[in-house]
Amino acid sequence: MKLFPPTDIAVKLANAQSNDDAFLAGINSLLARPQSTNAFDIEQLATDKIYHLDTIRDICIDYRLRFLDLKYFKNDLPQEAFDKIAVLEIEHDTTLTGFKVMAPSKLFRLKNTDDPLLFVPLGNDYFYLIHQWGDDLHPFRKALMWPFKNIWNLLLTLLVVSWGATLLTPMAIFTKTTSWTTFWMVYFFNFKAIASVVLFSGFALGKNFNPAIWNSKYNKA
Repeated sequence: MKLFPPTDIAVKLANAQSNDDAFLAGINSLLARPQSTNAFDIEQLATDKIYHLDTIRDICIDYRLRFLDLKYFKNDLPQEAFDKIAVLEIEHDTTLTGFKVMAPSKLFRLKNTDDPLLFVPLGNDYFYLIHQWGDDLHPFRKALMWPFKNIWNLLLTLLVVSWGATLLTPMAIFTKTTSWTTFWMVYFFNFKAIASVVLFSGFALGKNFNPAIWNSKYNKA
């Protein structure tokens, strides 16, 4: 048993989905009217695989994932995904369209495997999870992506990293007698240096915060 098991994003997605009255009302609304996107028989679908767009967005932001049309996905779908699509189409006597993939940004540009999830829209901002494949995410991915959720998280991270860098800095190279004044001078110097590198790298690479990229089709995001 691994000390830090990989993150199964499908499990996190299921745990994040709230089966409250609003969710159930949304499912009932799907049952009450024909679907405009895909002609599913909703009663035959597994409700534990139905997710609202709000839940998908929250998970994408927490783990810095993308939720994009299948046409932007650069990897090949596994045969199991095609098999499940074929089964659904036969069971519901329909042809599925509008597929979406949830995966890390690099999977929309590079050949790799890192826990993609294939969805199909049901309408009314609900999506049905068809298949999950590839390797699970890094166990600390959520923590590692936390600084990129917003500017305040990034600022706090820079302050903490600067504090650690200051504690590791030998004060003897600046003064013969250490004091809090010297410590704070070195701290602000480290903060400015680290923040400058991070901001320059962010602008140079065209990076943005998680809420701005979860459904963005552009590489520099």
